[in-house]
Amino acid sequence: MIGGLFIYNHKGEILISRIYRDDIARNAVDAFRVNVIHARSQIRSPVTNIARTSFFHLKKSNIWITAVTRQNVNAAMVFEMLHKTLALMTSYFGKVSEEAIKSNFVLIYELLDEILDFGYPQKTDSGILKTFITQQGIKTTSAEEQTKITNQVTGQIGWRREGIKYRRNELFLDVLENVNLLMNAQGKVLSAHVSGRVVMRSYLSGMPECKFGMNDKIITDNKDKDNNNNDMIAKKKNAGIAIDDCTFHQCVKLSKFETERSISFIPPDGEFELMRYRTTKDISFPFRIIPLVREIGKTKMEIKVVLKSNYRPALLGQKIEVKIPTPVTTAGVNLFCNKGRSKYKSSDNAVVWRIKRMAGLKEAQLTAEIELLPSTENRKWQRPPISMNFEVPYAPSGLKVRYLKVFEPKLNYSDHETVKWVRYIGRSGLYETRS
Repeated sequence: MIGGLFIYNHKGEILISRIYRDDIARNAVDAFRVNVIHARSQIRSPVTNIARTSFFHLKKSNIWITAVTRQNVNAAMVFEMLHKTLALMTSYFGKVSEEAIKSNFVLIYELLDEILDFGYPQKTDSGILKTFITQQGIKTTSAEEQTKITNQVTGQIGWRREGIKYRRNELFLDVLENVNLLMNAQGKVLSAHVSGRVVMRSYLSGMPECKFGMNDKIITDNKDKDNNNNDMIAKKKNAGIAIDDCTFHQCVKLSKFETERSISFIPPDGEFELMRYRTTKDISFPFRIIPLVREIGKTKMEIKVVLKSNYRPALLGQKIEVKIPTPVTTAGVNLFCNKGRSKYKSSDNAVVWRIKRMAGLKEAQLTAEIELLPSTENRKWQRPPISMNFEVPYAPSGLKVRYLKVFEPKLNYSDHETVKWVRYIGRSGLYETRS
């Protein structure tokens, strides 16, 4: 339970103060200002204990938001509530700044009264709160509208209101993945994982139920057993991905996923994140970096980097950037590359090589001749890893959307009448190769 919630500006002046429980005194506002905001040393921990009072704080641009308690509370729950509060303010009046908070302080107090009741978190969903709280205040609602609000607050479908209508029913699905890799100079993978998100934009009328299926390994293994198909080619073609862990939006019916392994849900209107997942096996790495470092005496060095694309020739990789570290004693660099553009950045002690587009199964090469300043130190250069950024139009984990179906019995529009779009985007996370 939370005793109070304070919002400060960067000077430590209080903008919003809401105390929920009697065990929090007014001087708690000053204690946080003196010990955290005006502290001489930098405060690294997000939780500060002052006189048996715990302050859980976040800083967003020039604003501090702080939850105060004297109880032994769940820290993860408190920070989740603080992030939800910031997200709600962003949803209502855009950028969270000192000017925005001063202009909307009445609205913020209304939101805080709905979010927390006697220090216990209640409603934090913007879709529910926006039905009866606006920037001007609380709406005057008819009996019918009041019934709708009550159903959304207490019912099982709080993320979607009834009566939504579109002239054209459309559903957009994006599979967004970040590939993280650490590889040694010989090409051995030291660590790798893919963190992915399935983001949807729903523009559907009524209260439709959607079903989404992917090539999860459990599904494909069960299908192979049912069909008794031992053909190795067919197995490779229908190979599923092994998901290590995943989390779903609240609209997903988890019971159906556990029994049928199908993701069934009534989607919120507009954009939302359907699921997050993580996988560590059978990752298709889009690029391979082959470095070769040659030291020529004490004042010269040559670095050759070969970049290979491993995806299908029909695909195009974009926004490719390779960052090659150089020694601190670098005096000058001569660069030669057969594709893209390269330049030396002295501020970063690195050569940056950029390629706009690169087709699959292609190869590019860069050579850097580096002149070094004479140094009295005999300490050897540690050779930081070569990092890379890119974007490719496929999912490196191998995830595929098997089907995406829409059912709406009341409005009587079929799955075939719904326009559906599926897009795959793979991006680099921490993608490094040791040299």
